Order: sequence, then structure tokens, then C-alpha cells
Amino acid sequence: MQRVLILLALGMILFAQKPPRQKMPSFRAKSVKGEQLDNAALEGKVALIQLWATWCGYCRKDQPVVEKLAAEFRDQGFVVVAINVGETRQKVEAYLKENPRPGVKMVLNEDTSLPGMIAAEGFPFYVLLDKEGKVAGVQPGSGGEPSLRGMLSGVGLQAN
Repeated sequence: MQRVLILLALGMILFAQKPPRQKMPSFRAKSVKGEQLDNAALEGKVALIQLWATWCGYCRKDQPVVEKLAAEFRDQGFVVVAINVGETRQKVEAYLKENPRPGVKMVLNEDTSLPGMIAAEGFPFYVLLDKEGKVAGVQPGSGGEPSLRGMLSGVGLQAN
């Protein structure tokens, strides 16, 4: 009986382990401010890639949380790359005039290869990269602050 319990415990430990993280495929992006972003530019930083759209109510709801987290963890090497998907430059610029996003690196769909690589089926869609450029988490849809904080704690970012 004791042997069965030990085997059961070992099995639970093995199945509870997460699979190894995979390296993010090579990508390129250019922020609306002209900053070149790619795998090498984000190496050594924790990066949250957010796919969003101006018409998305959940994206709008998450915006203050994403800005708050970007400011809170900036000194720990945290970067947010917000990619607007499928909208014109004029539409996004008009939106940002009314709803500025100073805490994030804003990228337009036309200036990156990421949306095609990620292939999100809905918005917002988040991909978290650890400091080695490996995918540490994915979140389809809005989970709000608790969900995003949970992802960040998985790569060692904790509130001070």
C-alpha cells in the first residue's frame, strides 16, 4: 500500500509539471514612434504582447490595467507591446489621441509580423515572453488584473 501511495505521489508531481517553454519564433515590429522591436530587442526583458482593436470593449476595459502593470513593473524590465490588429493608421491615431497609451510600445498591424504568427481568434489576446524570449504564457480574452498578475508572477514579477 505504501508503495502505491509513493507511485501515486510521484505521478502527481510528474503530471503537475509544466512543459518546457518554447522560444518565440523570429519576429519584427516597428512602434508608431519608430522603435525597431524584434526578439533581440526584447531579450533580457519580460514582454507582454497584447493584440487589440479600438472597437473591442474588453480591450478598452483592460487598457487601464495593462497601463498600470506596465508602469508598476517597468523598473523590473517589463515591456508591453500593444499591436492593433486590422485597423487603419488614421483610426488608431484618432483613438490614441482620445485614449493615450503612454506606458506601452504601440505597433500597427502593418508594421509587424506578429499577428500572423499568433493567429488570435479574438481580442484581447496576450502572449507573455520571459527574459530569454520564451513563451511563458498565453491568455485569450480578458481576464482582468488578477489573470495578468498571475501570468507575470509566473516569470518572477511581483509587486514590491
